[in-house]
Amino acid sequence: MKRIKTIQGIKWWKAILLLFWCYFSFLMLQITLRYIPISSDVSFLAIKQDEVTTIPSYLTIFYIHVYSAIFALLFGVFQFIKIKNKRIQHLHKISGKIYFYIVVFLAAPSGIFIGFYANGELIAKTAFVILGILWWIFTIIGLLKIKEKNIRVHQNFMMRSYALALSALTLRAWKVALVFLFHPSPMDVYQIVAWLGFIPNLLLVELYIYKTKPSKS
Repeated sequence: MKRIKTIQGIKWWKAILLLFWCYFSFLMLQITLRYIPISSDVSFLAIKQDEVTTIPSYLTIFYIHVYSAIFALLFGVFQFIKIKNKRIQHLHKISGKIYFYIVVFLAAPSGIFIGFYANGELIAKTAFVILGILWWIFTIIGLLKIKEKNIRVHQNFMMRSYALALSALTLRAWKVALVFLFHPSPMDVYQIVAWLGFIPNLLLVELYIYKTKPSKS
Protein backbone atom coordinates (compact mmCIF):
# COMPACT_ATOMS: atom_id res chain seq x y z
CA MET A 1 0.00 0.00 0.00
CA LYS A 2 2.79 2.40 0.87
CA ARG A 3 4.52 1.70 -2.44
CA ILE A 4 1.28 2.34 -4.36
CA LYS A 5 0.85 5.72 -2.68
CA THR A 6 4.42 6.63 -3.57
CA ILE A 7 3.94 5.75 -7.22
CA GLN A 8 0.67 7.63 -7.33
CA GLY A 9 2.39 10.61 -5.76
CA ILE A 10 5.08 10.60 -8.42
CA LYS A 11 2.47 10.46 -11.18
CA TRP A 12 0.58 13.31 -9.56
CA TRP A 13 3.65 15.55 -9.42
CA LYS A 14 4.56 14.62 -12.97
CA ALA A 15 1.09 15.73 -14.03
CA ILE A 16 1.56 19.06 -12.21
CA LEU A 17 4.95 19.60 -13.84
CA LEU A 18 3.52 18.76 -17.24
CA LEU A 19 0.68 21.24 -16.79
CA PHE A 20 3.20 23.89 -15.67
CA TRP A 21 5.35 23.18 -18.72
CA CYS A 22 2.40 23.32 -21.11
CA TYR A 23 0.98 26.54 -19.70
CA PHE A 24 4.20 28.51 -19.59
CA SER A 25 5.42 27.07 -22.89
CA PHE A 26 2.22 28.40 -24.43
CA LEU A 27 3.00 31.80 -22.94
CA MET A 28 6.54 31.55 -24.32
CA LEU A 29 5.13 30.75 -27.76
CA GLN A 30 2.89 33.81 -27.56
CA ILE A 31 5.89 35.95 -26.64
CA THR A 32 7.93 34.48 -29.50
CA LEU A 33 5.16 35.14 -32.02
CA ARG A 34 5.34 38.84 -31.16
CA TYR A 35 8.72 38.88 -32.87
CA ILE A 36 7.34 37.64 -36.18
CA PRO A 37 7.96 39.40 -38.51
CA ILE A 38 11.31 40.76 -37.40
CA SER A 39 11.16 44.31 -36.09
CA SER A 40 13.63 46.48 -34.20
CA ASP A 41 11.19 48.03 -31.73
CA VAL A 42 8.58 45.40 -30.91
CA SER A 43 7.77 44.28 -27.36
CA PHE A 44 10.92 43.96 -25.20
CA LEU A 45 13.05 45.63 -27.87
CA ALA A 46 11.13 48.87 -27.32
CA ILE A 47 13.17 49.41 -24.13
CA LYS A 48 16.44 48.21 -25.68
CA GLN A 49 16.81 50.88 -28.35
CA ASP A 50 20.23 51.98 -27.07
CA GLU A 51 21.60 48.48 -27.75
CA VAL A 52 19.69 48.10 -31.02
CA THR A 53 21.02 51.38 -32.42
CA THR A 54 24.58 51.27 -31.07
CA ILE A 55 25.50 47.57 -31.24
CA PRO A 56 25.23 46.33 -34.86
CA SER A 57 25.02 42.62 -33.95
CA TYR A 58 22.59 42.98 -31.03
CA LEU A 59 19.36 42.67 -33.01
CA THR A 60 20.53 39.62 -34.96
CA ILE A 61 21.79 37.80 -31.89
CA PHE A 62 18.67 38.72 -29.95
CA TYR A 63 16.47 37.10 -32.61
CA ILE A 64 18.71 34.05 -32.74
CA HIS A 65 18.12 33.61 -29.03
CA VAL A 66 14.37 34.20 -29.19
CA TYR A 67 13.80 31.80 -32.07
CA SER A 68 16.16 29.06 -30.86
CA ALA A 69 15.07 29.05 -27.18
CA ILE A 70 11.51 27.95 -27.96
CA PHE A 71 12.83 24.95 -29.93
CA ALA A 72 15.26 24.07 -27.13
CA LEU A 73 12.28 23.81 -24.78
CA LEU A 74 10.40 21.65 -27.25
CA PHE A 75 13.12 19.17 -28.21
CA GLY A 76 14.60 19.08 -24.70
CA VAL A 77 11.46 17.74 -23.07
CA PHE A 78 11.52 14.62 -25.27
CA GLN A 79 14.69 13.56 -23.46
CA PHE A 80 12.67 12.80 -20.34
CA ILE A 81 9.83 10.79 -21.81
CA LYS A 82 10.38 7.07 -21.22
CA ILE A 83 9.59 5.07 -24.36
CA LYS A 84 9.92 1.29 -24.71
CA ASN A 85 9.27 1.06 -28.45
CA LYS A 86 12.68 0.86 -30.16
CA ARG A 87 11.55 2.66 -33.28
CA ILE A 88 10.23 5.56 -31.25
CA GLN A 89 13.36 5.49 -29.07
CA HIS A 90 15.24 6.55 -32.17
CA LEU A 91 13.38 9.87 -31.92
CA HIS A 92 14.97 10.32 -28.49
CA LYS A 93 18.42 10.32 -30.08
CA ILE A 94 17.35 12.61 -32.88
CA SER A 95 15.67 15.10 -30.57
CA GLY A 96 18.69 14.95 -28.27
CA LYS A 97 21.03 15.85 -31.12
CA ILE A 98 18.78 18.69 -32.22
CA TYR A 99 18.61 19.97 -28.65
CA PHE A 100 22.41 19.79 -28.37
CA TYR A 101 23.03 21.76 -31.56
CA ILE A 102 20.40 24.38 -30.73
CA VAL A 103 21.76 24.98 -27.24
CA VAL A 104 25.50 24.82 -27.93
CA PHE A 105 25.56 26.76 -31.19
CA LEU A 106 22.57 29.08 -30.92
CA ALA A 107 20.60 29.51 -27.69
CA ALA A 108 23.36 29.47 -25.05
CA PRO A 109 25.96 31.64 -26.88
CA SER A 110 23.32 34.20 -27.87
CA GLY A 111 22.00 34.16 -24.30
CA ILE A 112 25.46 34.89 -22.95
CA PHE A 113 25.86 37.78 -25.39
CA ILE A 114 22.56 39.48 -24.62
CA GLY A 115 23.13 38.76 -20.93
CA PHE A 116 25.97 41.29 -21.01
CA TYR A 117 23.40 43.93 -21.99
CA ALA A 118 20.56 42.80 -19.73
CA ASN A 119 18.49 45.23 -17.71
CA GLY A 120 19.04 45.17 -13.96
CA GLU A 121 22.65 46.36 -13.96
CA LEU A 122 25.50 44.11 -12.80
CA ILE A 123 23.33 41.91 -10.57
CA ALA A 124 21.08 40.74 -13.39
CA LYS A 125 23.82 40.75 -16.03
CA THR A 126 25.95 38.43 -13.91
CA ALA A 127 23.04 36.05 -13.41
CA PHE A 128 22.19 35.77 -17.11
CA VAL A 129 25.82 35.33 -18.17
CA ILE A 130 26.38 32.60 -15.58
CA LEU A 131 23.15 30.94 -16.68
CA GLY A 132 24.26 30.90 -20.32
CA ILE A 133 27.74 29.58 -19.53
CA LEU A 134 26.43 26.78 -17.29
CA TRP A 135 23.81 25.85 -19.89
CA TRP A 136 26.51 25.56 -22.54
CA ILE A 137 28.90 23.58 -20.31
CA PHE A 138 26.30 21.14 -18.95
CA THR A 139 25.00 20.36 -22.43
CA ILE A 140 28.47 19.63 -23.78
CA ILE A 141 29.34 17.43 -20.80
CA GLY A 142 26.07 15.57 -21.33
CA LEU A 143 27.09 14.73 -24.90
CA LEU A 144 30.61 13.70 -23.88
CA LYS A 145 29.28 11.35 -21.22
CA ILE A 146 26.92 9.53 -23.57
CA LYS A 147 29.81 9.05 -25.99
CA GLU A 148 31.66 7.43 -23.08
CA LYS A 149 28.58 5.21 -22.49
CA ASN A 150 28.22 6.73 -19.04
CA ILE A 151 24.44 6.83 -19.21
CA ARG A 152 23.67 7.89 -15.64
CA VAL A 153 26.06 10.85 -15.64
CA HIS A 154 24.79 11.77 -19.11
CA GLN A 155 21.23 11.82 -17.79
CA ASN A 156 22.26 13.91 -14.78
CA PHE A 157 23.91 16.57 -16.91
CA MET A 158 21.05 16.66 -19.38
CA MET A 159 18.67 17.21 -16.46
CA ARG A 160 20.88 20.09 -15.33
CA SER A 161 20.95 21.44 -18.86
CA TYR A 162 17.20 21.32 -19.29
CA ALA A 163 16.67 22.82 -15.83
CA LEU A 164 18.51 25.85 -17.16
CA ALA A 165 16.48 25.82 -20.37
CA LEU A 166 13.36 25.93 -18.20
CA SER A 167 14.57 29.18 -16.65
CA ALA A 168 12.78 30.90 -19.53
CA LEU A 169 9.54 29.60 -17.99
CA THR A 170 10.33 29.75 -14.28
CA LEU A 171 11.66 33.30 -14.56
CA ARG A 172 8.27 34.44 -15.79
CA ALA A 173 6.45 32.41 -13.15
CA TRP A 174 8.52 34.01 -10.39
CA LYS A 175 7.95 37.45 -11.90
CA VAL A 176 4.17 36.99 -11.80
CA ALA A 177 4.31 35.71 -8.21
CA LEU A 178 6.57 38.50 -6.92
CA VAL A 179 4.59 41.28 -8.55
CA PHE A 180 1.30 39.84 -7.28
CA LEU A 181 2.51 39.31 -3.71
CA PHE A 182 4.96 42.14 -3.02
CA HIS A 183 4.61 44.82 -5.77
CA PRO A 184 8.36 45.57 -5.95
CA SER A 185 9.83 48.08 -8.39
CA PRO A 186 10.49 46.80 -11.94
CA MET A 187 14.26 46.99 -11.44
CA ASP A 188 14.11 44.98 -8.22
CA VAL A 189 11.92 42.37 -9.89
CA TYR A 190 14.35 41.98 -12.77
CA GLN A 191 17.36 41.57 -10.48
CA ILE A 192 15.60 39.00 -8.30
CA VAL A 193 14.07 36.85 -11.03
CA ALA A 194 17.34 36.81 -12.95
CA TRP A 195 18.66 34.52 -10.19
CA LEU A 196 15.40 32.86 -9.14
CA GLY A 197 14.81 31.80 -12.73
CA PHE A 198 17.50 29.13 -12.63
CA ILE A 199 18.98 28.56 -9.16
CA PRO A 200 15.90 26.81 -7.65
CA ASN A 201 15.70 24.69 -10.83
CA LEU A 202 19.25 23.48 -10.35
CA LEU A 203 18.74 22.85 -6.64
CA LEU A 204 15.69 20.69 -7.36
CA VAL A 205 17.62 18.70 -9.96
CA GLU A 206 20.53 18.19 -7.56
CA LEU A 207 18.11 17.01 -4.88
CA TYR A 208 16.53 14.57 -7.33
CA ILE A 209 19.95 13.26 -8.40
CA TYR A 210 20.96 12.81 -4.77
CA LYS A 211 17.72 11.03 -3.85
CA THR A 212 17.85 8.66 -6.83
CA LYS A 213 21.55 7.80 -6.88
CA PRO A 214 22.28 4.07 -6.65
CA SER A 215 23.26 2.77 -3.21
CA LYS A 216 26.83 1.56 -2.84
CA SER A 217 25.83 -1.54 -0.91
